[in-house]
Amino acid sequence: MIIKTILATAISTLAYPKAMAYETEHPDTFYKDLPAIEVKAKANVKFTPLDVTTISSEQIDRSTESSLLPVMVQDIPGLFASERGFAGYGVSGGAAGTVNIRGVGGGNKVLFMIDGMPQWAGVFGHSLPDTYVANGVERIEVVKGPSSILYGSSAMGGSVNIITKRQSNDGVSGRARAMFGSFSTQKFNVATGLKKGAFQANVAGQVDRSNGNRKGSEFWLANEYANISYGFSDHWKAGGMIDMTQTKANNPGTIQSPLLSMWTNIFRGTGAFYVNNSYDKVNGGAQAWINWGDHDVDDGYAPGGTPRDYLFHSHDYNMGFTIFETLNLWTASDMSLGLDFQHWGGNSWNTDKETDTRTDGIKKCENEVAGYVMLQQGFFNDILNINAGMRLQHGSSYGNVWVPSAGVVLRPGYNSEFKFNFAKGFRSPNIRELYMYPPHNPNLKPEYMLNYEVSYSQYLLEGKLNLGAALYFIDGKDMIQTQMVDGKPLNLNIGKFKNKGFELETSYHFLPNWMVSANYSYLHTDNKVVYAPKNKLNARLMFTPGKFQFEIENQNIWSLQNGQPDGTENYTLLNFRGAYTFGEKVPVTAFVKLDNFTDRHYEIIYGCPMPGITVMVGIEFKF
Repeated sequence: MIIKTILATAISTLAYPKAMAYETEHPDTFYKDLPAIEVKAKANVKFTPLDVTTISSEQIDRSTESSLLPVMVQDIPGLFASERGFAGYGVSGGAAGTVNIRGVGGGNKVLFMIDGMPQWAGVFGHSLPDTYVANGVERIEVVKGPSSILYGSSAMGGSVNIITKRQSNDGVSGRARAMFGSFSTQKFNVATGLKKGAFQANVAGQVDRSNGNRKGSEFWLANEYANISYGFSDHWKAGGMIDMTQTKANNPGTIQSPLLSMWTNIFRGTGAFYVNNSYDKVNGGAQAWINWGDHDVDDGYAPGGTPRDYLFHSHDYNMGFTIFETLNLWTASDMSLGLDFQHWGGNSWNTDKETDTRTDGIKKCENEVAGYVMLQQGFFNDILNINAGMRLQHGSSYGNVWVPSAGVVLRPGYNSEFKFNFAKGFRSPNIRELYMYPPHNPNLKPEYMLNYEVSYSQYLLEGKLNLGAALYFIDGKDMIQTQMVDGKPLNLNIGKFKNKGFELETSYHFLPNWMVSANYSYLHTDNKVVYAPKNKLNARLMFTPGKFQFEIENQNIWSLQNGQPDGTENYTLLNFRGAYTFGEKVPVTAFVKLDNFTDRHYEIIYGCPMPGITVMVGIEFKF
């Protein structure tokens, strides 16, 4: 959803004056929670008690990554994503790209969105990691902890809102990038934007291909993105967008259980139309959207075995609309009212490889409708803010779910902030769990968790030094698990878990051309959780002398449950980025990326060795 900022820009400017001024002078400085001028979501999450981290387009560009998941793993404490090789996450059996936030995420418990629109497959409810690309992205807003008060189901453990670019200045601008490197990898990206008066448009395209670091792990992807908007007056604006991804990912299986001819071929699309309004006392908007996809899968076969004689297919959709308004009824207050509707489902079937005969499959759909209200009141010139909200969501399969949220934001000193937050998150059962395969159970209820959290952030030395810390406790109940009942497997709401931990982060611009940043997270779980390390430490050192830019990254992972029968995985990676920019009217940047230059052997997914030293070189033109 694309709207004007819900809170007045004047308030955001007063809240962090020195930090904003310093960011203007030193654009490479990293700030965790600076307010945004325009928010492409239902609410400005930075002014709620939620723990929010923003990754800017500058950070994404510096990474030279075409996938967003590695960028988030490096920059966000408490977040981790599984990988099975150099390129491609895939779907179906053996897929990677599981995202955990504070140990919560498996089974689509972290909601990914593009401009506030849910991005997950309507039949199986799984995430779609290969579609989370850097093409056309302005920034990423990650909420650590439940954000179901805003987004409903699947935002149980957190949410990731991928916010797309908008042309801000009159005229035409753009860039073209080409990269080449290890395993015959090639990556190309072109993007351009136009603004003339009240009209703006952006178009971008991306193509990636790689042979992968293992035989049989070839990967190919194409992504196309476009948006337009027009301001009819000072108060009304309308626009639309479309985003499409085509990808084929091959999976060689694990070292212990190799596979031949295992591949997934998917097409995903997202489209939306929106209109919003902005007045002195009223701000809001409405958006209608659809996310759809087609998946073709060959499950492969073991060496020496017999190839499968069928292909699996699925078609799914996830569509809906949202309407909301925020009222500024009196001084330092905001009341947001909203209505959400979502219709999702699809069908799946098999076809014979020789005759293309189609077997009977399953075709199901579900509806969810929700209303919510959020209240915020500021006191003492915004030194104290109290927030409370309630969401009521009704699902066609599970009935009603109440979702409360409450918190306090306290700013006791200059550029310091405490947040105290309580929130409930939930995930509704998907069609596979309700209706497909022997364990299905149409009487399943949603999973839910309660999150208690306190966080602190402080800017010192006129914004050059940033410190942050968070402490949390998570209580999860009614997890969907499969049990044997009367000799048959059945999905039941019987699982429980408790997670607790803390996170630390800092950045320090200690000299004009030098900056260091680091983040650490500790996680304790009472159940065994795969792809959620107990300890995660990331550090970065940047040096930008003149037109050069150098960056060294360090990632340390300890006690990672990666699926191996005994023990855990521990590893340390060192990565290097170097760039040089020349040209005045048309800046040209040449860059090199060297990952894992100590050639460390490690496996994020047991049996899937990650690559050793990898090299990528590239060039980028901006106009």
